[in-house]
Amino acid sequence: MPSGKTHDAVTFLFVAPTLAAAWQFTQSFPLALIVTITFLFGGLMFGPDLDTHSKQYTRWGIFCYLWYPYQAFFKHRSRWSHGLVFGTFLRVVYFMGALTLLSFLAAYLLAIYAGGDLPNLLDFIKTWTAIGEYVRADLGEYAFLYAFAGLWLGAASHTLTDIAGTFIKTGKIQDFV
Repeated sequence: MPSGKTHDAVTFLFVAPTLAAAWQFTQSFPLALIVTITFLFGGLMFGPDLDTHSKQYTRWGIFCYLWYPYQAFFKHRSRWSHGLVFGTFLRVVYFMGALTLLSFLAAYLLAIYAGGDLPNLLDFIKTWTAIGEYVRADLGEYAFLYAFAGLWLGAASHTLTDIAGTFIKTGKIQDFV
């Protein structure tokens, strides 16, 4: 299995080709930039190794505790964390859920401290909806899809590097190529 440095090098190596391909595909520099930035984020911070104490995990700093339940639930290198189909999707759903819960808790504690109205979950749904409408109005209808594509490509580069490393270490490189 390749090291964290190898995964980082592969991610950085594919930044320029990702930007070029995304620009060619979208015909929009802002959308290509979204794909490229989320590719970089997906490869460095949001990849499959969040299921273990890894370089990606420690890069979250004081927020790394957000990933502890994810680590407890998913076995390292399982199809659910490293899988090309479900891995990134599950991390996005998990992260959005954790972010919503933490935001709700922060708003709740602030309301208690300041003596204001306690928040309800509907307010958070309205806020996420407003954020989505703003992004779609400024960047286009498919901005979130392009962002997800970048995250997926960043995670896929990690998983494919793991697969290639396994084939090389076992001497079965001819099976991979």
